[in-house]
Amino acid sequence: MARVVIAGASGFLGSHLSEELRGRGHDVVALVRRHPAGPHESRWDPYAGVLDRDLVAGASVVVNLAGSPTLGNPHSRRWSTRLRESRVTTTRVLAEAVAAASRPPAFLAGNAVGWYGDHGAEPVDETSDSRTGTLMTNVCRDWQDATAPAVAAGGRVCFLRTAPVMDAASAPLKQLRLLFRAGLGARLGDGAQRMPLVSLRDWVGAVAHLVESDVAGPVNVCCPATPTNAEFTRALAAAVRRPAALAVPAPVLRVAAGRLSPELLGSVDVRPEVLRRSGYVFRDADVAAVIRTGLA
Repeated sequence: MARVVIAGASGFLGSHLSEELRGRGHDVVALVRRHPAGPHESRWDPYAGVLDRDLVAGASVVVNLAGSPTLGNPHSRRWSTRLRESRVTTTRVLAEAVAAASRPPAFLAGNAVGWYGDHGAEPVDETSDSRTGTLMTNVCRDWQDATAPAVAAGGRVCFLRTAPVMDAASAPLKQLRLLFRAGLGARLGDGAQRMPLVSLRDWVGAVAHLVESDVAGPVNVCCPATPTNAEFTRALAAAVRRPAALAVPAPVLRVAAGRLSPELLGSVDVRPEVLRRSGYVFRDADVAAVIRTGLA
């Protein structure tokens, strides 16, 4: 049994991961921003430097999933600042606490496939470089760089380069399902761009697998077969039994989505090579399976 400390445990992904790890017999302690409700919670305030460093030092694994919502007003400077600071600050505070431990625990640091930037049709794995200077790519770079104290301390550090997690209870599938059921489903631009995704059960299973393994470094958490946007549009339309013949022209999308438009029009054909080599077996390997599971 491992003791796992999770920041962001009350969020959508964190709550499901906590349940899975407890089901596997692990002792999970959630870092919370309020008064603890019991022994399985510990108060922290990363912006004020409040953290039980002994708790971190005594953990087997520390997982950071904290951060403000990705969905927001792309034209808002306040939103984009909060997007970056909430991820960088929490990661840095935890990385420093991990580094200060006499025996640093493993650190699973949240991140996103946006780290790679637009790679066009080129396949992308964990050895690929980071390109372009979009909002999300820059956030992801700073987010990863904030782990530097833990990396320098020599402990096991994983960068969880996560694709959008598809589940009807959470964004983005929650909103997309409503649009497509209303007959407003549409491909983005020409639809040729690759868009990584992963089912909730595979995200949870993969991260639990990493908690229990000795894997270190970048890890792509995405389904093995990355669809194009057009393939995703057809699959979701078929799943909700509605047509999706519309298209949002790229120039319109650039205006509407602002600094987030490169994430919608850029192409990242991501492959989860590290997970596959380490023995993780995906339950939802392609877009049809991911959507079917997400809508079930």
